[in-house]
Amino acid sequence: MAAPLTLLLIVAVTIRAALYRSSLADLISERVEVVSPLTAWKRVIEGLALLDLGVSPYSGDVFHETPLIIYLFHFLVDYAEITFMLADVITAVALYMTVKEYNKQVFRKQKYALEADRYPLDCLELIRSPKEMFYIPLKVAMFYLLNPFTILSCVAKSTCGLNNAVLSLFILSTVKGNVLLSAIFLSLATYQSIYPLTLCASALLYLMQRQYIPVNFRRVSFWWFIVQYAFMYLGSLFVIICLSFFLLGSWDFLPSVYGFILSVPDLTPNIGLFWYFFAEMFEHFRLFFLCVFQINVFFYTIPLSIKLKEHPVFLIFMQLAVISIFKSYPTVGDIALYMAFLPVWSHLHRFLRNIFLVCCVLLACSALFPVLWHLWIYAGSANSNFYYAITLLFNVAQILLVSDYFYAFLRREHHLSYGLYLKRKDGSEATLVLK
Repeated sequence: MAAPLTLLLIVAVTIRAALYRSSLADLISERVEVVSPLTAWKRVIEGLALLDLGVSPYSGDVFHETPLIIYLFHFLVDYAEITFMLADVITAVALYMTVKEYNKQVFRKQKYALEADRYPLDCLELIRSPKEMFYIPLKVAMFYLLNPFTILSCVAKSTCGLNNAVLSLFILSTVKGNVLLSAIFLSLATYQSIYPLTLCASALLYLMQRQYIPVNFRRVSFWWFIVQYAFMYLGSLFVIICLSFFLLGSWDFLPSVYGFILSVPDLTPNIGLFWYFFAEMFEHFRLFFLCVFQINVFFYTIPLSIKLKEHPVFLIFMQLAVISIFKSYPTVGDIALYMAFLPVWSHLHRFLRNIFLVCCVLLACSALFPVLWHLWIYAGSANSNFYYAITLLFNVAQILLVSDYFYAFLRREHHLSYGLYLKRKDGSEATLVLK
């Protein structure tokens, strides 16, 4: 499997290197779907210029990335293209290793369940075979590296690629069962954009499951493990924030980075739900609706964690999707990360209901984004309503995609417990409904 992965990495790097040398690179770096006020390379360059002049990069309203990012590129600005390509390679390899490890665990659990006769006889066709699972890690790496969204994000030098690399390393360390590295990478991801804080629940569930600690509020071992993980996570976050302070010499980055993410002052159009709504919002309602919009990302963590407490890896997939849909400044790079996991759930295709329609809508919206932007900004024959309408449809399609996979996953688990062909008391065929 090493040879196909190496070939894939070479092809992916070649595509990116060719696009960097083309005339399309400048055009892509200006696209509002690909970069945001947080992740735009142009803003990083302006922050570096201020830093070189001895001025705080956060003194204006231009730069909103974290201090570690600007000090990283202070040394690597001449190798920026290599850095972003390397970030994509790291993400792909981490995802590859994650899925390979996860498939081993799934197969092991499935083998034990078959030996214990836990599955009904009529649902044996739902059992996953080693042959079916063999190429899934490679498909995941391919889905990430050759996804047009990932390629566009890399060519635009969006710092979203670096965030994805940190998140993929967090997922890998969690699936491998390394508690310390999991907490460190989660703190790095949280430091970058706050929203990965919600992944703490899925990490805890997985690590406790791996160490055979039951999710029981009355057990001391349950609370002791949470305290240990919280100490490592908060300690790492504290060290990173203090390091940022020592590098910068002030706390200016806190309101400029985290205040910017939470208060959404820059209403530059993007593929998210915030910009148009708050552009039309009366000022005295702004705080209330800001809280309502921001709480979406965090609110779904509790019900999803309760429902999927036995399946924390699928919970990670769901939470990544929720973050990419409901965050304040999303880009196509955020979407590419959770979409890379779709091959992992290829065994759910028989239970998906709207996959063809959703895929068509996502493709159509992706093609219409630049068209409607041109009609609005350059031709003047459309207005912001047109662009926001396609943005809204794009996000609705993502919600339908994620909810469809959620339904399919729960339905398969139900069939594995109660049989594939369900009957009512009168003997007629029953229909499974998700409530």
